[in-house]
Amino acid sequence: MKLAEIAKQLGCTVDGDAQTEIRNVAGIEEAQKGDLTFLVNRKYRPALHSTQASAIIVSKDESPAQIPMLRSVNPYLDFARAIEIFHPTPKFTMEIHPTAVIAPTAKIAPGAHIGPYCFVEDEVEIGRNAILHSFVTIYRGATIGDDFFAHSHVSVREDCRIGNRVLLQNGVTVGSDGYGFARNAEGGWYKMRQSGITVIEDDVEIQAHSVIDRATLGETRIGRGTKIDNLVQVGHACKVGSDTMLCGQVGLAGTTKVGDRCILAGQVGTAGHLTIGDRAVLTAQSGVPSDVPADSVYSGYPAMETLAWRKSVAVFNRLPDMQKQIRDLRDAVDKLAGK
Repeated sequence: MKLAEIAKQLGCTVDGDAQTEIRNVAGIEEAQKGDLTFLVNRKYRPALHSTQASAIIVSKDESPAQIPMLRSVNPYLDFARAIEIFHPTPKFTMEIHPTAVIAPTAKIAPGAHIGPYCFVEDEVEIGRNAILHSFVTIYRGATIGDDFFAHSHVSVREDCRIGNRVLLQNGVTVGSDGYGFARNAEGGWYKMRQSGITVIEDDVEIQAHSVIDRATLGETRIGRGTKIDNLVQVGHACKVGSDTMLCGQVGLAGTTKVGDRCILAGQVGTAGHLTIGDRAVLTAQSGVPSDVPADSVYSGYPAMETLAWRKSVAVFNRLPDMQKQIRDLRDAVDKLAGK
């Protein structure tokens, strides 16, 4: 494909030979002749002059290089779109595999692909163009919108509600029982009936082996456009806002409220019954015992403003030397006092 055609599809401008032939996409350090790459992170700027790529997507104000450029308002987004040009999403035929089991009261709209060994229970409703890959289980009474895609071994539990254009990667469970137990007189644990549901709004993606628990009462809700990484635990009755990112191994204890457009980096953990404000950022491995204000950046455990955390870590690293200095000062004072 000519670079000019790619530029037209992406809405970019060409700086250099528009007739350059492009056959694939690749990272800037791995790219070879015929590849299109991109530059966003300053760390890779030196590679701009050594890459073997045939062309590169850059920002509007990037200085000229030795290879043709596609100048973009958002290079990372346009590179993501370029990947789709060369690696389109696989197409699935409209069919129901003979090994799939579908209850007679289930309602499945036209355009569905239901793969081997899927199980759809009574009173389920699934919208248009659904794809259930294989070994997918949809429990009784679940309601799912249009353009749903469930990879293998996904489970959607009873009465849960899922919006349009939701993508569930392998092994995701939506609506499993919340972690609710009451101690009895003998000191054991009595299981609380988890009578609530889980609601997943439009355009959400949940990646492999993550779990969104149902509420004991009411609902657990994931807001529109939110993206959830692998191995994430969202506890019962949590509320996660729109366009938020929960990165790998994040754990939200029950009844946590996370605002819109937040970012919780890898292995962030929250105590229950707290609120994280809109657009807050929590850096990796932060432990959150209390509320986090909107538009803040928090780090560490217990999580605090990142600048304060960095200062605290700097002091912590010097504690052995400070302890020695204090001991030496104490000995000097004792010596002067004749002790």
